Amino acid sequence: MTQIDLNCDLGESFGHFVMGNDPKILPLISSANVACGFHAGDFSVMHRTVAVAKEDGVAVGAHPGLPDLEGFGRREMKVTPTEVYDMVVYQIGALQAVARTQHTAVNHVKPHGALYHMASEDKKIAEAVAHAVADTDPDLLLFGMDGSHLTEEGEKAGLHVIYEAFADRTYQADGTLTPRSKPNALITDTAQALEQVLQMLQNGTVTATNGKSVSVRAQTICVHGDGAVAIAFAATIRNELQKKGIVIAAWHK
Repeated sequence: MTQIDLNCDLGESFGHFVMGNDPKILPLISSANVACGFHAGDFSVMHRTVAVAKEDGVAVGAHPGLPDLEGFGRREMKVTPTEVYDMVVYQIGALQAVARTQHTAVNHVKPHGALYHMASEDKKIAEAVAHAVADTDPDLLLFGMDGSHLTEEGEKAGLHVIYEAFADRTYQADGTLTPRSKPNALITDTAQALEQVLQMLQNGTVTATNGKSVSVRAQTICVHGDGAVAIAFAATIRNELQKKGIVIAAWHK
């Protein structure tokens, strides 16, 4: 039996500003990465998102980012490893408190945006994130990309690492994601995204933008919920995977 987790970044609204399609996307996924107020989200949005995720049987994860609401956490900042450690602990702790009020628990941690990429490429930043997760709760799962410093440092810290791949992002020949600043970074065609997901699950590879086949481990697939066709996109991927006998479920330690 093949099991795959479908995760999505959620809880990114802020005050009166609504982002994404959270209520519609939640029934289609198995893990929700909830923004913790630094790059997006706020205390009330966190509360509502956790409540609905629990109701839909979706595992809740912390989605810590850089303190950059204006840039949506996608701009790199010159922060020290100590600052990264502190901000990740702070954000996980906030979501854990919210989860306790809903009589549920945080299951995993997935850094957001620029922090995710910084931790993938910078050993010291990765080490700070991994130790922040382990020191907060060693039972938390850590999501990260195959071959990254983030997953390597997570394993060194004794964490249960879940390898993440992306349905709607293109890959470079070195296994990294194509930067969003480039025109071919996003996959908007559902058929193309599904083909990429199936290739990753069945062959353990992904075809890079230069045509090269790159090895990739995929235990959780990220689908984004803020695009124009996000709901149909996620529904198609979920339905087609289930037709092939693949079980959609969150991982737990």
